[in-house]
Order: sequence, then C-alpha cells, then structure tokens
Amino acid sequence: MGRTGGPEAVCVGETMAVLAPADGAPADRGGDLAVGAGGAEANTATGLAALGHRAAWVGRLGDDPFGRVVAAELRARGVDTSGAEVDPDRPTGVYLKDPDPAGSRVHYYRTGSAAAAMGPHTRLPDGAHLVHVSGITPALSPGCAALADRLLSPDRPTGGPLVSFDVNHRPGLWSAERAAPHLLRLAARADAVFVGADEAARLWGARGAEEVRALLPGVPLLVVKDAEADAVCFSEEGTVRVPALKTGIVEPVGAGDAFAAGFLSGLLRGLPVRDRLRLGHLMAAACLKSSGDTAPPPPRAVRERLLAADEGTWRSTVL
Repeated sequence: MGRTGGPEAVCVGETMAVLAPADGAPADRGGDLAVGAGGAEANTATGLAALGHRAAWVGRLGDDPFGRVVAAELRARGVDTSGAEVDPDRPTGVYLKDPDPAGSRVHYYRTGSAAAAMGPHTRLPDGAHLVHVSGITPALSPGCAALADRLLSPDRPTGGPLVSFDVNHRPGLWSAERAAPHLLRLAARADAVFVGADEAARLWGARGAEEVRALLPGVPLLVVKDAEADAVCFSEEGTVRVPALKTGIVEPVGAGDAFAAGFLSGLLRGLPVRDRLRLGHLMAAACLKSSGDTAPPPPRAVRERLLAADEGTWRSTVL
C-alpha cells in the first residue's frame, strides 16, 4: 500500500485546538474545558490511521501550548506530524464547541493563525499514494488558496499521488456566492471529490446527485452524500448508491471527515466502490454516536461482516 515506508496518505490543512466543556453542558455555564485537536483534514488522517494506514498531517501550528497539545494529540492517534511546521510569530487556531441538544454551536478563533501562513511553498512528504485537502483551506488566506491551487493543479505530474478534495464549504469563512466558482474549479481538477447534496444545492443550485455529476463530468471518483439518506459514487464502475446506516446521533461534527476516511481507506485497499461507500458509512456512523470530532471505527469483525452483507442485511442494520 505505502511506498518505501513513508505515509500512504497525506492530509493538508489547518488543525486547531478544540475547547469543549468537560461535562457536556453549555459553554456559558463556566465549567471546566477539555482541550483536544480538530480540523477536517486531521480528522480524516485520524480515521485513516485508525483503519491501519500510514497517515500524515501537514500544516502549521503556533509555538504555543495549544500547538503542542494539537501535535501531541495527533501523534497519540497514530498520525505522523513530522511534516508540520511551527510558526514562531502566529498563534495556533482555536475553536470552542458549545453543546446544545438542538445542535452544538462552534465558535472559531482562527483569524491570523499560523495555518493562514501556509502557501504554495508548503512541503509534503514524498512517496504518498494519496493527498487529501478540503475547501476550508483556500478560504483561510490568499497563500492557502495558492496552496490548494498547487495541490490541485491541472498540470501536476502524471504518476503522482491521487488528490482527493472534500468541498467542505464553511459559510462562516466565505459566502456561497464567493466560494462557489472557486470550489467548483478545484473540484473539477481532483481525482476524487466528496460533496454533500446540501452543499451542492447551496453553492451551485444542483438538485440531486445527477445534477452534481453534470457539473463535474470529468472527476474520476465523485461522491455525493445525502446526509441520513444515502451516498452515491460516480466512477468507471458506473453509478453506485449505498443507503446510510441507521444510527443514533449524538454530535454530527466530524462525520463527513470520517466518511471520507472510510472511503479513501477502501480506495487505498483496492476495494470495489460499493465497499468503499459502505466503509464510509460505517466510519460516519461511529462518529455520529460520539461527542468528539473523531471516534474509533467499529471493530474489524463488524466491518468485515457488514462489508460482506447482502443488501437486505445492510439496509436493516442499526449501528
């Protein structure tokens, strides 16, 4: 799977220190805060590492306690952080999770962060099979936008790593009107694309997976996720649609990143598209049942049983 012992997958983007009430109560009650690490690309790297892959995260952290917590947390999850840079002048980005039964709110403190100083000069480890980036990165700064352009350059060399792109539009960073053309241009250049049906509707006015495919006809692997309904992949295998698993929802943050990790793991392992989608759903369901941004995958025996299950068994499974 990997080359010369280096990482199989490199995930590039901002990872922030996550502050969350230790008791799960609303943040304004003033209780103790737990400190962890979170960010779309780091969450995906975590999922890949949990599934047995050599995964690396590349980004920038401040030379501060939050940066050291983030790096230590990712290493504890099995993610290689040796390619991360430390910025002596800019701080590590922070976000606060404010639990709410109706849906947790997230407050970001990332303006001027170390990650915003990333640019096309950012170095990636050699030899990976896969590079993963999201639409959050180009919204952070002009330099980050240039980095995304470099990673998704139409002139990138043949035979290099596959590049996957999670659209991951964040309205708090840039409006749909401003983001739409940029994200469509980047997605069109990727080898694999993940996009939510709701995102595609908000950004591009696409109604349904087939209209998304019409906008991105040349993407070799296009995955359109419709929340609790299903996910469909357009590829050389044709159109494959797999329903989502039934599961309780504790916290939705990170589920899309977990889905990407599952699908990309299946891609790295050479699994058929149906199994890649199923593994994505399994990882997303595990994350939905957790209060954190990441969660351990279902046990290997459960994964293997459900990947091999017939359609009826899959549809009736409650995780």
